[in-house]
Amino acid sequence: MKKLKEPAMRAVFLLTACVSIAAVVLICLFLFAGGVPAIAKIGVFDFLLGTQWRPANNIYGILPMIIGSIYVTAGALLIGVPIGILTAVFLARFCPKGLHKLMKPAIDLMAGIPSVVYGFFGLVVLVPFVRDSFGGRGMSVLTASLLLGLMILPTIISVSEAALRATPQSYYEGSLALGATHERSVFAVELPAARSGVFAGVVLGIGRALGETMAVIMVAGNQAVIPDSLLVGVRTLTTNIVLEMGYSTDLHREALIGTAVVLFVFILIITTSFSLIKRRSKA
Repeated sequence: MKKLKEPAMRAVFLLTACVSIAAVVLICLFLFAGGVPAIAKIGVFDFLLGTQWRPANNIYGILPMIIGSIYVTAGALLIGVPIGILTAVFLARFCPKGLHKLMKPAIDLMAGIPSVVYGFFGLVVLVPFVRDSFGGRGMSVLTASLLLGLMILPTIISVSEAALRATPQSYYEGSLALGATHERSVFAVELPAARSGVFAGVVLGIGRALGETMAVIMVAGNQAVIPDSLLVGVRTLTTNIVLEMGYSTDLHREALIGTAVVLFVFILIITTSFSLIKRRSKA
């Protein structure tokens, strides 16, 4: 019986891996089969570089949504990455055990809060705060960046803390033996040694920020124009799909699927770039 358990579990693991790969392949086939012909009909440059999105006039330019996604994601990273990494360092190397028992479950709880709850928080708290403090309508690039920066914190903190705790204790002890302080040993030795895991947390945070829809719809303003300020409304690629997919038909629907193709390629380029950077840093 024991001899059969290992081959049986290998078969189960192989089956689950194949199902996961097949699901990804099917999603890619659906996206490219539905989106690439639409991009060809509209014209690659007209689709990617067009500044107007008017489905009623068969004008489909997604450049405002591409720029909006870049602005919002970059803003979220500027806010979330430093706070997330510093929080992870605090939890891993500076936090008292009693406080850690309170903070760690709270951070894990943040990861489980539904997007619509974050969106409601942004609508009733962040939007008035931005409107009263900086001006504008409140629903803007800045508000969406603040909210997404908050939403990516649990991912970055959890992955970065795990990476820091996985660094060999000998690195820290060797640094202390050479006369470095506790703080210098953590920031100059352990943190660089954990950069691979920290990079992974940042990449996951980017994926969360790019793919978020519901919360962004509620606070971004959803204006299909190129933003010229942090205080104006913006529409991202994901919100563009969700807002119009319910009533779209024919070329309009295909153009929205083409938008999903662009988003997929966008995420693929980002993850590949981070992988190359990580390999070069190891070399």
